Amino acid sequence: MTSSTHPASKAKNQPARAGWSFVKPSVVPGFGLTFGYTLLYLSIIVLIPIAALFFKAFSLSPERLIEIATDRRTVAALWVSFGSSFIAALVNVVFGVIVAWVLVRYRFPGRRLLDAIVDLPFALPTAVAGIALSTLYAPKGWVGALFAPQGVIGRLFADGSWWADHFGPWTIKIAYTPAGITIALIFIGLPFVVRTVQPILEEFEQELEEAAATLGATRLQTIRHVIMPRLTPAVLTGFALAFARAVGEYGSVIFIAGNIPYVSEIAPLLIIIRLEEFDQPAASTIAVIMLVIAFAMLLVINLIQAWSRRRFGDGV
Repeated sequence: MTSSTHPASKAKNQPARAGWSFVKPSVVPGFGLTFGYTLLYLSIIVLIPIAALFFKAFSLSPERLIEIATDRRTVAALWVSFGSSFIAALVNVVFGVIVAWVLVRYRFPGRRLLDAIVDLPFALPTAVAGIALSTLYAPKGWVGALFAPQGVIGRLFADGSWWADHFGPWTIKIAYTPAGITIALIFIGLPFVVRTVQPILEEFEQELEEAAATLGATRLQTIRHVIMPRLTPAVLTGFALAFARAVGEYGSVIFIAGNIPYVSEIAPLLIIIRLEEFDQPAASTIAVIMLVIAFAMLLVINLIQAWSRRRFGDGV
């Protein structure tokens, strides 16, 4: 028997099978220490506060929980917050993709300045943004005055106009309404979409578009079948980030919302009102409801994102 066929020689030449492991083998050491630190950090910063929030909310009786959750003012505030956030995120998806496309595909004077301006909502204090927007869109502001009954646009829908004769007079008001809230949320959410889509466009091979054109595809077909499938995961990610940011926004909204109960009152403001009334369990209950709804919506978005990655490929 030769040495190559000896059982001991075979065992020596063949690598030992690795057993089941919690983590894949890596040449970088320190998994146990860093993993433990990660769990500790997340527990202190995220898990423990959320657990305390749930504990405080569920200290109430089930009847009281249902009463707070179904209260007309609570439902109206949640509707305003989540509805405005959803609409703002949709608007940011459309215009964020356009802004990212312009910044990546075209070279023009002032492009770097425009690229820096996109990040302005990140650096600008939210209270400053709220004051600026409320001043701009107030009935006497530069934009709000145009929609006032005596403004250029307002006169098109006022008494005596063609619109009023056929459909009745229509007063357009932006500030201190849900429309103003939506505009403020669009302002703070736009950078999330732009910065998520922009790197994907920078890495996109323009040769694919040229190949589609040589095969006879129209511009619309190229966008639909070549560009958008690659952008879909990034667009969904940007939507989720903009939506999550908008749901919890307070500073930029509070000045332009009007804060009218059942009309333009947001859920974060209602939580503060309950805290000022020393009703901490009620404030915790509203916060838990917001947390559960936001988590459910983000979970659905992430599932759609995972499906789009499997369907169209990894675009992020």
